[in-house]
Amino acid sequence: MQHSYTQDTLVGLFVASGIAALFYMALQVSNLSSYLGNHQTYTISARFENSGGLKAKALVSVAGVKIGRVSAIHLDKETYESVVEMTIDSQYDTLPTDTSASIFTAGLLGEQYVSLDPGGSDEYLQNGDSIDITQSAVILEQVIGQFLFSKAADE
Repeated sequence: MQHSYTQDTLVGLFVASGIAALFYMALQVSNLSSYLGNHQTYTISARFENSGGLKAKALVSVAGVKIGRVSAIHLDKETYESVVEMTIDSQYDTLPTDTSASIFTAGLLGEQYVSLDPGGSDEYLQNGDSIDITQSAVILEQVIGQFLFSKAADE
């Protein structure tokens, strides 16, 4: 059986396109594709008593629509609150100043994300602004512990 240069070239192109597809899927799964884009963003922050298992690069959404990502999480040494910084796509620059932020859990795997609930203010959040109305993450172990403790106290 003879090999032709055309067959070798086609097989090479097929393998190269497969590798490119795997690379693209890896970028999508790891959320690194957001760093490769050149879209305009602005940063806002929110303070939570407990950010639970929220991680950098977690999803930020409004009504289930992705509008940004968590860019950093750090502890305020004075108030001992978790400060969550979020990078929001500039096309969503009409978030009212009385927007509230909550940390929710998505799916069975327990991945946490920030959900923003827009208020009714006529003024909008700008780069560097902070969200004042927040709801911390619900920690399942604490809820179960409180339930068991209340049941033990009833008996």
